[in-house]
Amino acid sequence: MTLASIIVPAFNVARTISETLDALLAQSYSDFEVIIVDDGSTDETPRIAAEFARHPRVRMVRQANRGLAGARNTGIAASRGEIIGFCDADDLWEPEKLAVHMAHLNANPDVGISYSGSALINDAGDLLRQAQRPRLHNVDAALIFKRNPIGNGSAVVLRRDVLEAIAWRPRHEQVRDWYFDETFRQSEDIECWLRIALSTEWKFEGVEGLLTRYRINAEGLSAATDRQLAAWERMVIKLTPLNPAFFLVNTGDARAYQLRYLNRRAISDLDAIRAVALSRAWMAQSRAPLFEEPAKSVVTLAATAGLSVFGAAVIRRIMAFGQRRQDTAALS
Repeated sequence: MTLASIIVPAFNVARTISETLDALLAQSYSDFEVIIVDDGSTDETPRIAAEFARHPRVRMVRQANRGLAGARNTGIAASRGEIIGFCDADDLWEPEKLAVHMAHLNANPDVGISYSGSALINDAGDLLRQAQRPRLHNVDAALIFKRNPIGNGSAVVLRRDVLEAIAWRPRHEQVRDWYFDETFRQSEDIECWLRIALSTEWKFEGVEGLLTRYRINAEGLSAATDRQLAAWERMVIKLTPLNPAFFLVNTGDARAYQLRYLNRRAISDLDAIRAVALSRAWMAQSRAPLFEEPAKSVVTLAATAGLSVFGAAVIRRIMAFGQRRQDTAALS
C-alpha cells in the first residue's frame, strides 16, 4: 500500500485535539502516519500530543510559533508519505476519508489534488446543518481564484509530487523548503492552490461525500474579515507576475466573490453596517456573482437588507426561534 502522511498543525488546541487525533487514528485505510506539529502552544496541547505520540502511527514535532503555513511546511518536511493530507487540530475526518482519496488518486494519475465536501460543526462539535458542497469536476484556475472549491485546508489530500513542484527556499531559511508561504497568516490556502494551478499541470478534482467536519470558530482566523481581505489582495499582487493576463481578466470577478463571502460573514456576525458596506462593494466590483450564482447572491442581499432594516436584536430572535423549531423537529 502507498504510505500517506496526515499533518496536524496544532496551536493552543487542547480542547479539540484529542477528538481530531482519535478520528484520524480511526481511518479505514491502514498505511498512514500522523505528524502533529506543535506550533509553540502555551496550553496543554504539547502534553496531549505527546501522549498520542506513543502510538506507533503518530509522531510529534515542536517548534516556535510560525503560523499555520509554517506548521504545515514543518510537517511536510518531517513526513515520509507519497500522499499528504492536512487536518487542522479542531477539525475531524470521517473514517473513510483517507481511503476514498487514496482510491481516487490511484485511479486518476493526472489528478494531483483531491478534495471533498465538508459538513460544518460549531465549537461544541455539533453539526450545523450546513455544508460546503464544492464543484468536483472541471476545476480550472479561474474557478479556484473565484470560488476556492477546496473550501478549507482539512478537506484536501494531495501528492507529494505536487508540493515538490512548487517548493522554494527563501534566502533566510536554513532548515527546509517552503510550500505554503509563511508570510501569510490568512489566505495561505488559496495562495498555495492558485500557485499550483497557475504553475503546474496537475489536475484538481473532488470526490463525493462530506468527508470532513469543519469547525466554525467565531474566535478564529475566519472571523478576522479585515485582515482576510488584506491578505487576499496581497496574494493577488504576489501571484500576478505568474500570469498577468489571467489576473487582468479574472481579478474583478474574483474580488466580488471574496467581498460577497465577507458580506455573508458580516451577516453571521450581525454587523449591519459592515454587511451593507460589503454588499455595495461587491455589487460595484462585478455582477458576476449575481449572474453566476443568483440564488446565493439574492439571499445575501436580502439578508443584508433585513439586518439593516430590523436590526441585530430582531434578527437574533428570528434565528433563535428558527433554531428552536429545528431542535423540536429533530426530537419529534
